[in-house]
Amino acid sequence: MAWKAELEELGRREALARQMGGPDKVKRQHDAGRLTVRERIDRMVDAGSFHEVGALAGVGEYDSHGHLKHVTPANCVFGRGKVDGRPVVVVGDDFTVRGGSADASISAKPLMAEEMAHEFRLPIIRIIEGSGGGGSVKTIETKGASNLPGGVGGTRGFYYMTANLAQVPVVGLGLGSVAGLGAARLASTHFSIMTRDSAMFVAGPPLVARLGQPLSKQELGGADIQTRSGAIDVAVDTEDEAFECARRFLSYLPSSVHGLPPITECHDDPQRGDDSLIKAIPRNRRQTYKMRPIVESVVDRGSFFEMGRNFGRSIIAGLARLGGHPVLLLASDPYHYGGAWNAETCQKVVRFVDMAETFHLPVVYLMDCPGFLIGLEAEKTATIRHGVRAMAAMNQTTVPWCTVIVRNAFGVAGAAHQPGGRLSLRYAWLSAYWGSLPLEGGIEAAYRADIDAAADPKAKQAEIEERLNALRSPFRSAEKFWVEEIIDPRKTRSLLCEFARLAEPLRTAGRTSFSMRP
Repeated sequence: MAWKAELEELGRREALARQMGGPDKVKRQHDAGRLTVRERIDRMVDAGSFHEVGALAGVGEYDSHGHLKHVTPANCVFGRGKVDGRPVVVVGDDFTVRGGSADASISAKPLMAEEMAHEFRLPIIRIIEGSGGGGSVKTIETKGASNLPGGVGGTRGFYYMTANLAQVPVVGLGLGSVAGLGAARLASTHFSIMTRDSAMFVAGPPLVARLGQPLSKQELGGADIQTRSGAIDVAVDTEDEAFECARRFLSYLPSSVHGLPPITECHDDPQRGDDSLIKAIPRNRRQTYKMRPIVESVVDRGSFFEMGRNFGRSIIAGLARLGGHPVLLLASDPYHYGGAWNAETCQKVVRFVDMAETFHLPVVYLMDCPGFLIGLEAEKTATIRHGVRAMAAMNQTTVPWCTVIVRNAFGVAGAAHQPGGRLSLRYAWLSAYWGSLPLEGGIEAAYRADIDAAADPKAKQAEIEERLNALRSPFRSAEKFWVEEIIDPRKTRSLLCEFARLAEPLRTAGRTSFSMRP
């Protein structure tokens, strides 16, 4: 064989790359309950589908005759693979080599992964463990100079890290300690996952301790902290669960903004009714109820994939299917502020509505919103500014939209239930109840003179409330065509499945309007 020596050298170098940081570092990774980057990639993508790029990159050690003794591979592994038969780019940090830090990195590798996803319009999955930034404190000594963040030639990676959000689905998995640029890469995604024993922070405990805050990794940036802050969407117990979540998320989305979300075969009757819905909403308006069973009832069985559950909790958000058609689903949760929108909820709405617009997903909103949150805390957090931004995001959408008013619709936030200036579908349940503001508390202000002049002020207030409640019947609004349709709740699924079918040819309308917000 003419090139036998070179072929053997290639095999030797590839074998050295597969050793990663060496047996002791691999054992340490396993002893900590974590997989290596290569094991993670193998479990993330379809079996046998991974094609690695740049496996030979690293730092070689040579003897006096120029013969290779050893190679320390770069601590970034990337390439192309398939998830459920669809091509993706996957890039992972190798924590066994210098703890995933930039000291052992070749920056062109993660950059090329982002460029490949962008140019070939492929989803990108980032498996992150480490810092991946400009290096550690030791870098100053090893490089002989201090790194300037965003210095000459150093901004291209930042550009693609965010530009890809407007181009392809971006998924981040935090599977260990994630800091600095690693945290930025994990947060700049459409969907982020972390294991419960992982942690994410801008700077780790040693640096934070210098501020007088002695905290453990979990206290500083554990799963509870990051899912409640909204920086991470989902926390899971195992790495395999993280891989499954990533696969499921991608199954609802197109490979890029230049395609449409895939329609799957539906084995759940679109005409299916559920008698439990007729009694799902209590007659007593002060009594709460659970929204998630309603969501599960109206979408294709088992198709609801919730995201960001611990953040902005008065809105439930996730992906679902209706008759096999993927949609973005929003639903009020009356267990938190009665469904009222606070500043966090408004931020959550912006993010998910933007994602729907970016990837051409029709939006379904099951609404029970008594308005924006009121009170001192609401004013301190600029709820109204965030609320107006949420309304703007909705009005900027071009994707089809369908709203079901389940119970309350009050005030400015009550108006923020469908995009303005264009047609969308809207249905109201028999339990729907709406107005400029709730009667409770408003009567005393509007009818103060009448109440004060009455012989029995309490009786007078009750009389006024009864009179106004009679006028507030949703049927009165329907008479004036202020609401289009009042429906039997049991027909909700069939109408939503019809909406998804009607929306199908319209989803191309937004294919040139992309968002870049994570």
